[in-house]
Amino acid sequence: MSDLLDISHVGKRYAMGGLFGGKIVDAVQDASLSLRLDRPEIFTVIGESGSGKTTLARMILGLETPTSGEIRFLGKTIRHHGARAKRQAFMAKVQPVFQNPFEAFSPLKRVDRYLDSTARQFLGLRDWDEINAAMDGALQKVGLSLTEVRGRYPHELSGGQLQRAAIARALIPNPVLLIADEPVSMVDASLRMSIVNLLRTLRDEFGVSVIYITHDLATAYYISDRLMIMQKGMVVEMGPARLVLDAPEHPYSRLLKASVLDPADAGHGQLEPARDLMELSQVALVNRGQLIARPDGRLVRSAELVAS
Repeated sequence: MSDLLDISHVGKRYAMGGLFGGKIVDAVQDASLSLRLDRPEIFTVIGESGSGKTTLARMILGLETPTSGEIRFLGKTIRHHGARAKRQAFMAKVQPVFQNPFEAFSPLKRVDRYLDSTARQFLGLRDWDEINAAMDGALQKVGLSLTEVRGRYPHELSGGQLQRAAIARALIPNPVLLIADEPVSMVDASLRMSIVNLLRTLRDEFGVSVIYITHDLATAYYISDRLMIMQKGMVVEMGPARLVLDAPEHPYSRLLKASVLDPADAGHGQLEPARDLMELSQVALVNRGQLIARPDGRLVRSAELVAS
């Protein structure tokens, strides 16, 4: 059985600045992961701003070209420049869900118009009944209906409804992979779990794999099968989600966990930064090292440093 997605030693380098005083920035360095076609899963990429997780997502979507390495989808290298038909065939199977649904939809265009155009573009539908059935079917998967959405502009829906509509639009072509970049960060806290649970439903009931990009360890712990943690473009730890988050080994992974607010400290003014882990994570960043396989199935960078 071939892999659904295979990312092999991928890097992305940008030249920043002008002719004089410019610098090279490695946004992603030597990243590798694979998803199996016969085993739908939620694979989470965790990291702070600037860690390279969104750049990695853009390379998977074909919006950025890797500087090094290779990304293969269903056994074929992702290349879309100058090939509109190939691009559309790829996007029918791999769909994005972006961070801010209010930016994904124009305020001057009705939401159902987006769904309609997606059905026409990817499914080749022209009959109104078939288009309506495709739109309503996708909306039903996310807990909405065409009746609720038809004729309404983005500002007439809540943030949670609009994000679910964005996911419904992505589901119309019947993709096998969703790239969800911070899909709950712009949604009210009370509605976040509805989106997270929806992603689990897509995996369990519809066989859709999800690459879930986030900085939120709580939702990552709840939703993920496997995960990788990125620091300044490098993968520092990767493995089964609960194994890694229950007992992280790399200093940066431990720092992320230590930075989560503990309800036991509420009202006591005990918000002290983990300075020792901050220092260790910076040392690890400089020393780099290699990803080392652990007996428990995880990969951890700089084994000597982590053990010290």
